[in-house]
Amino acid sequence: MALSSGMLLVATPALQDPNFADTVVLLLDVNDEGALGVVLNRPSQVLVADVLAPWRDVVAEPEVLFRGGPVGLDGALAVARLRNPQDAPVGWRPVDGRVGMVDLDTPTELVDGSVSAMRVFAGYAGWGAGQLDGEVERGDWYVVHAESGDAFRPDTTGLWRDVMRRQPGMLAWHVNRPVDPDMN
Repeated sequence: MALSSGMLLVATPALQDPNFADTVVLLLDVNDEGALGVVLNRPSQVLVADVLAPWRDVVAEPEVLFRGGPVGLDGALAVARLRNPQDAPVGWRPVDGRVGMVDLDTPTELVDGSVSAMRVFAGYAGWGAGQLDGEVERGDWYVVHAESGDAFRPDTTGLWRDVMRRQPGMLAWHVNRPVDPDMN
């Protein structure tokens, strides 16, 4: 499946990098220079209200920062879902369908009400030109379609399994795959 914005990368059991083991990554941007995404299932204990107070009433539960990836940990990205696709707020950058990014420098009053859910990520996952293609070819990632609610689940602990279960055909079987199939 071709890599594009809005797709999910689901870590295969073979991917042992501690930054990405058991993760689901939403791709936010894919182009000739590389790819950028955020890990959806790594909530932190840090409340958004403690670091970005104006956004505390806009973010979806749990109202914590998520660890978006190992790059740029001193910065934050916001991913949101529009209530109405025709009402994109100032500072909106579409990713796929109703899901997009919100510029956190935008005044909250210009955004609140136009999004049905929002999540803030500290850091991101980034790949240089051709790097992610190589990881996919090596078998580190399953590339699958996202659903608009994937990025905004209140409880992300079962996200990896749920995404895999809904896949067609034999891909869903990988839910129960051991890390080392030879040990089965």
